[in-house]
Amino acid sequence: GALLCSAVVARLFFGGLSWIDALLVGGIVAFQPLLEWLVHVLLLHWQPRWVLGVTVDFTVSRAHRRHHQDPWHLPTVFIPARTLWQSAVLVVIAWTVLLPGWALPWTAIATTATLGLFYEWLHFLSHTTYRPHSKPLKRIFRYHRLHHFKNENYWLGVTMHQADRLLRT
Repeated sequence: GALLCSAVVARLFFGGLSWIDALLVGGIVAFQPLLEWLVHVLLLHWQPRWVLGVTVDFTVSRAHRRHHQDPWHLPTVFIPARTLWQSAVLVVIAWTVLLPGWALPWTAIATTATLGLFYEWLHFLSHTTYRPHSKPLKRIFRYHRLHHFKNENYWLGVTMHQADRLLRT
């Protein structure tokens, strides 16, 4: 939330929005299902590996394994605070390096933060007794629960499932 608010203020400080901002937001939103899938598969479901005599096991991967052991335990639902702060720093650096000028990076940062909040909120709700009323939310909840209770190798999108369809998971 703090990153989103800061990014919106920074973006407004650097001037008005343009069609390029809209294009950038659309591109990030379009890529999000694949990014969510890749992070879930490659990072969250990472299994410890020996590399040059050292066990490589990421904190966020261990936290996600705990989350799978007890999906209804709410403290394990959220991204660990340390990982969240590291991700926020990485997002700011990446967009600042990748995009020209001062304005566009803040549009990208605000969009990324918004999608992150969307992800966390829907993931949280899918692990509570809340029952959605809309078809899209019912589908999101159903797929996520299938991921937890039927087969964790499928339904790897948490909030968006286009990559699952594309990659047949």
